[in-house]
Amino acid sequence: MNGLREHLGQSLRLHFRNRMALLYGYLFPLIFLVAFWVLYRHEKIPLIRHMGELLTVSVLGGACFGLPTTLVSERERGVWRRYRLTPLPTWAFVVSTALARYVIILSAGALQLGLALSLGMPLPSHPLDLWVAFTVVSFAFIGLGLVLAMMADNVPAVQALGQCIFLPMLIIGGVAVQLASLPTWAQHVSAFFPGRYAVEALQACVSGGGLGSIGFCLLALALIGVAGCSAGAKLFRWDAAQRFAASSGKLWLVPVLGAWLAVGLLAEVRDRIAVSIDGATVAAPVPVMPAPAPLPPWMKITAKDVAALDFRVPSDGGVVSPFAGPEEEASDYTKDEVEAVRQGLLTWRPGLEGDDVQRVRNLVCVAAVPDSIQQPVERYLPPVVLNHLQEVYPKDKLIKILTWIVLHPEDGNVIDSIADLGVQGTAGDPAVVRERSYLYSLKFILRITGRIDR
Repeated sequence: MNGLREHLGQSLRLHFRNRMALLYGYLFPLIFLVAFWVLYRHEKIPLIRHMGELLTVSVLGGACFGLPTTLVSERERGVWRRYRLTPLPTWAFVVSTALARYVIILSAGALQLGLALSLGMPLPSHPLDLWVAFTVVSFAFIGLGLVLAMMADNVPAVQALGQCIFLPMLIIGGVAVQLASLPTWAQHVSAFFPGRYAVEALQACVSGGGLGSIGFCLLALALIGVAGCSAGAKLFRWDAAQRFAASSGKLWLVPVLGAWLAVGLLAEVRDRIAVSIDGATVAAPVPVMPAPAPLPPWMKITAKDVAALDFRVPSDGGVVSPFAGPEEEASDYTKDEVEAVRQGLLTWRPGLEGDDVQRVRNLVCVAAVPDSIQQPVERYLPPVVLNHLQEVYPKDKLIKILTWIVLHPEDGNVIDSIADLGVQGTAGDPAVVRERSYLYSLKFILRITGRIDR
């Protein structure tokens, strides 16, 4: 244990002498955080919806770039060749290296979280759960970092291999681009990337249900971590003269790839591909006897069903179902109400609960209720609702749900008041709200499909 502790301390000291490792471990995640803050500065609660992504970037930078860069550069300088002369077994070096990297990643995550709090983000909903989830995420990516370090013969090779993992995970793995905005095929591909489960797990602890809602994510990350760390230990190389191409243990990469494949296939089988309404994926509970879930009826909507709709709707400038044009701005009298609704929709409970159809029906009611009682804000809210729906749902899925609502106007429940969004008044008659919801659903479809301008 003394040898392990000494090497842990030595690893930490060497890390803070490595400028490249500091860049990937600390500066890189902070740049991402500032960039996200600038991009989403209009949000009422700064960064709260993106901390899962940002913390994942922090772990990725430290584990998949910082860790292998440090290991390979030390191996090239002959540091590990000298370590081999000590009586400490290989597994102890691997464990102490992983622990040192975990300490570094944890400090980088704390720094990133501290900066987010200073920019106005509230404390995470489940701080202790966040630490547990962060630890599991770190374990998964540290295992991947060890594998990259053993595969790379020099530092440039580390950077090339790291980019091969890092960039796809950012773009289609749910880390930098929210899955709800990606096409369906990309959402299926993302199920095979650990980045998706990292974002889900961390976001659930920041603003969701905590550990109780992310069992599948933690299981997936733990499996990937065990496979990566085991392979990294078996492929461990002490000397830069030992080349990966000449290594006899390449088959240890099979469990690593197998873990990614198994996790993705399990997600497919358990129908965990869909993205939740708030733009961040939420883990589904693990059933005792997994079985493919039946497709919801709205999934059977076809392009012919959409084309067959009766699109005769009132004028956008009329009394019934008014709709502000792209150049129209709310007056000073209504501007505050419009902005309050825009921000409130992000966390509005009726827009987050129930199945997809009921959620969309509730959101359409946000446009229908003010129209039902002819409030001054009525023409400015439909564009706000439509923009929110398009940010949350993929285009094809949203068209099908809205078409289902048009074809089944009497189904589900409707909301007759949106006072919790800052707009006072009650519609009183649900039949009127249903009628206006029907009209606005048609108008949304017209705009989404490009039949009329926004």
